[in-house]
Amino acid sequence: MEFKIVGGSIVTMSEIGIVRDGCIIVEDGEIIDVGSRDIASRYPGYDKIDASGCVAIPGLINCHHHIAMGLLRGYADDLALSEWLEKWVWPFESKLTGYDIYVGALLTAVESILSGCTTVNTMYHYAPDYSEAKAIMDSGMRGVVGHVCFSWRREDDLKLTDHLYREWHGKDGRIRVSIDPHACYTVDPSYMVELHNLCLELNDKNHESPVTFHTHLAETEDEPVKVKKAFGVETGKSVVSYMENLGVLDEYTVAAHCVYVSEDDISILAKRRVKVVHCPVSNLKLSSGIAPIPAMLKRGVKVTIGTDSVCSHNRSDMFETMKFTALIHKGVCRDPTVMPAFSVLKAATISAAEALMWDKLGAIKPGYYADIAILDFRKPHLMPLYDEYSHIIYAARGSDVRYVLIDGKLVVDEGRITTVDVEWLLEEAVKARDSVLDRIHS
Repeated sequence: MEFKIVGGSIVTMSEIGIVRDGCIIVEDGEIIDVGSRDIASRYPGYDKIDASGCVAIPGLINCHHHIAMGLLRGYADDLALSEWLEKWVWPFESKLTGYDIYVGALLTAVESILSGCTTVNTMYHYAPDYSEAKAIMDSGMRGVVGHVCFSWRREDDLKLTDHLYREWHGKDGRIRVSIDPHACYTVDPSYMVELHNLCLELNDKNHESPVTFHTHLAETEDEPVKVKKAFGVETGKSVVSYMENLGVLDEYTVAAHCVYVSEDDISILAKRRVKVVHCPVSNLKLSSGIAPIPAMLKRGVKVTIGTDSVCSHNRSDMFETMKFTALIHKGVCRDPTVMPAFSVLKAATISAAEALMWDKLGAIKPGYYADIAILDFRKPHLMPLYDEYSHIIYAARGSDVRYVLIDGKLVVDEGRITTVDVEWLLEEAVKARDSVLDRIHS
C-alpha cells in the first residue's frame, strides 16, 4: 500500500531530527521520503493520513516479554518471585494448550499494537499447532520468538526449538526466532553452552536474519545460591562472571533484568557487547530491585526496555514503562539530569533494534521499514507542546495512539485495530481462562 502521512511533528530518531508540519511517504512496506508537508504534492494518488496535531514516532520495540501470559494478568499478584513462579505461574502454565497460548499471545499483541508497539521480543512455551509466532503473524505485528528452555525437558526443548526455527524464522519478513534458555538456575552449564552453540550454528548458516540468545540474568540477589542448589556449581563472584566463564555472553545475548550486577559485571557486559533489557515496572512489582542502568550506559552497555509479561507488570504499555525508566533513576541517583527523555526513547527504538540485530528498524528515515506510531496530541494532557521528547516520555499514554503502521500496513486506524476481531478475542480469552482453571482444579 502507498500512504502519505501529512502534518504534525515527526520524531525520526535519526540524523534528520524532528520535522515539524512534516510528511512521511510509505511505499511497499518502506519509508521512501521524509520532509516538510510540501513533499506530499509529489505523490498524487497515495492514501492520505491526516496527522495534523499529531506526533509520529518509530514503532516502539519491547525487548523482553512473554506475550502468551496475557491469560495470567492479575492471576498471582503481590507475591515474591519464587512463590509467584513455583506455586502459581508454573502450575497454571502446565495446564495450557497450544490454543490457550495463542489466545493469550494474541490478546497481548493487540494490546501492544494499540499502544504503539510494533515489535516484541518474547520468550514462552512453543507448541507446533498454535503459538506466540502465529499470534504475532495474525495480529500484523513484528516479533522475535523463542521457546523457553529448561534442563528438565532438554530433549523436548531442542525438538521444539528446531521446529520453531524451521517453521517461522524469516516468515513474511516479520518473524524471527531466538534461542531462549530460561535462566542460569534452571538451565545447567552444559545445556547452556549447547544452546549458545546452537545460536552460533544457526547464525553461521544465515547471516541476513540473525538469531539472538535471550535469557533472564541477575534478576534476583539469590541467583548464585540457586545455581549452586540446582546444579552443585559455584558461580564465583556473580552469575554474570559465571555466564562469561561458560562462554555464552556475546553480541547475540539479550539479557533481561540485570538488577544485581557489580562494577566488574558491568565491565563484562560492556566487553562482551551484551544487550541489557531494563524492566523497571516488573522489577518493582516483584520487589526484585532496581538495575543500575545509568552506570551501565556510562560504561557503554547497550540498554533497551521491556515491559515483561502482563502477569508481572499488568500492562503491556511501553509509554508507562518508558516513564518509569526515566523517573526511577532520577530518584535513585538524586539527579534530575539522569535518563533524559531522548535517551529513554532511544532505548525503546534505535537501541532496541540494534539489540535484536534487526536492520532498518527503530527510526523514521528513507529505506527503513514503515513501522510507525502516530499519537494524537490534541488532548488536554498533551497541550501546549514545547518539546516532543518530553511529552512522549512524561505525558503520553498508550491510549493516545491513533494510527499504527507495521511493514507499511495500517493496523490501527482511528484507534481501532484492523487485523483482529477484538470482541471475538475477548470472548475467547474468557473461555480459555475458564478452561485452564477447570483443568487446574479437576
